[in-house]
Amino acid sequence: MISRRGRLLIVSLMAMLFVAPALGVSTGPPWENGGNLVIETGCTCHGGGSASNNVVVSISGVPRSYDAGQNYNFTISLQDATNSEGGFMLWDYNSGNLTPGDGSQSVSEEPGAVSQSSPGNDWIVSWTAPAEDIGVVSFQLLGNAVNGVDFADDGDHWNILSFSISPPNTTTNDDAEGLALRTISVGDYDSLFVAEEDPAAIEAERQQHIADQYFDNGNLFYWTTLSVLLVAAVFQGEFYEKKFGGGPPHLDMSLAIPQGIRRGIVSALLATLFVWAIKNGLAYYYSLTVGMLALWAIFGVYRTIVQARAEKKYTDLL
Repeated sequence: MISRRGRLLIVSLMAMLFVAPALGVSTGPPWENGGNLVIETGCTCHGGGSASNNVVVSISGVPRSYDAGQNYNFTISLQDATNSEGGFMLWDYNSGNLTPGDGSQSVSEEPGAVSQSSPGNDWIVSWTAPAEDIGVVSFQLLGNAVNGVDFADDGDHWNILSFSISPPNTTTNDDAEGLALRTISVGDYDSLFVAEEDPAAIEAERQQHIADQYFDNGNLFYWTTLSVLLVAAVFQGEFYEKKFGGGPPHLDMSLAIPQGIRRGIVSALLATLFVWAIKNGLAYYYSLTVGMLALWAIFGVYRTIVQARAEKKYTDLL
């Protein structure tokens, strides 16, 4: 048989089990939580227990100063990078009269406050200003963007907006009615544009980057190596020609001078083009091609000079 103390313990545990879901119900937040007003302390059972700038809570249609007895329509909105719907609670400390619209309701514990009746967004709430000038009217707005999970968790984001409306005839409103009203918000708008990237897309981009690197580096090493081999082959040919071939053949001055001038002009143009390509950061294969052509033209000038200076040899004598 269970003792009285045991029964009390079981009842207490069951009560604790039902408290957490009650704080996160979709039909509206509770008025109090642990003796504190939820409208002032926030939805501490959501989002790790603290307010988050990741959700932008805003209210539009708010006048700078109220006219006594005037009716205003407020639009309450939630913006979050991942959660599109949620709930709210609005209170004017019973200074005027708040009337719920579609998707909202009066708070049972405090009929002067309004909250959502079901998860949603962009609620329209009517507020009637005090019948007479009572000074500044303060408001508290609590917004909670939820992730749709049955119970409150860290994926929910909430924030609190405190604002006020000045007494009648204390501010200068613009002539246009639309400009006389304002939108007030709290939260970090930059956080709304942070989107999670698809892991598959990230991996595909990484693989493409690796492939591009292999292609670029492969071309660079191939053409550079080929250029080095060509230059080495030319030097090797010059060496063997002098050592075993008796040097370059003689070129008569009547032919060497015009040939040298033509090759010199081409060399100068190609050298200038090569410097321009390097200075303007052209792709390596353009610069490499122009540089190799310039070297070949310069080598041609060198060959013309060497042949013109070479000793004339008669090889057709008997």
